[in-house]
Amino acid sequence: MTADLEARVAEATQRLRAAADSRVPCEPVRGLLEPGGVSAAYRVQHRLAAAGVAAGRVRVGHKIGLTSLAVQRQLGVDQPDFGVLFADMQVRSGGVVDTARLLQPRIEAEIVFVLADDLPSTGTTASDVRRATSHLLAGLEIVDSRIADWDITILDTIADNASCGMFVVGTAATPPAFDLTGVEMTMRHGADEVSSGTGAACLGDPVEAVAWLARTAASLGDPLRAGDLVLSGALGPMVPVSPGDAFTASFAGLGDVSVRFSTPGEDDR
Repeated sequence: MTADLEARVAEATQRLRAAADSRVPCEPVRGLLEPGGVSAAYRVQHRLAAAGVAAGRVRVGHKIGLTSLAVQRQLGVDQPDFGVLFADMQVRSGGVVDTARLLQPRIEAEIVFVLADDLPSTGTTASDVRRATSHLLAGLEIVDSRIADWDITILDTIADNASCGMFVVGTAATPPAFDLTGVEMTMRHGADEVSSGTGAACLGDPVEAVAWLARTAASLGDPLRAGDLVLSGALGPMVPVSPGDAFTASFAGLGDVSVRFSTPGEDDR
């Protein structure tokens, strides 16, 4: 990395860290990172994640982003990405998210993989993922952006930990013994249906999405490990969130998962 690109990566890292700490969204970082492309954006993400670990945060897995064509169209990008999950980002199903922790939240429903074995190879296949998966869970990802007005390209979202905010997982563990492409998902805001889709919306098959993640993460020197949670990507469009909102996602064969967002002054639970 040249000295100029190193300085650009450092500036992008600081800009995103300041936005997260202050809860004030920042301007995009793509102008800084364009000379280094996707590689430079992942370098920013890695530095932010390493700083989190140094501060005592515990990594618990990865999220895959931008797997749904509907979400790609919503954000104006054309390829998937991934980010890091930390334990302090998880909320129990049925719990309450402290909305004050978020800047510009949206929510989407996903299938969560829990790994029993490492997936260290850059040649990982869908069959490898099935063998390595302990069980599946219903999940919700609360996506969030430190970039003002969600004005992002692929470089912005990669650098910003794939626009991850928090996540919720269900409690019904399901063996990975069936085809996920036809799994039907319906997400409701109260009684109103706000998003729906099937497993096929997630890169054609959520298992293939996890295989893509395993290959990509291994190529970047950060392979998937036994015990990791993997949020495999949205099955339907993401939905904006406001304080007081409550959502439930139902997955055929995987059960339900739900969450509520706090109102101003309400304690996180």
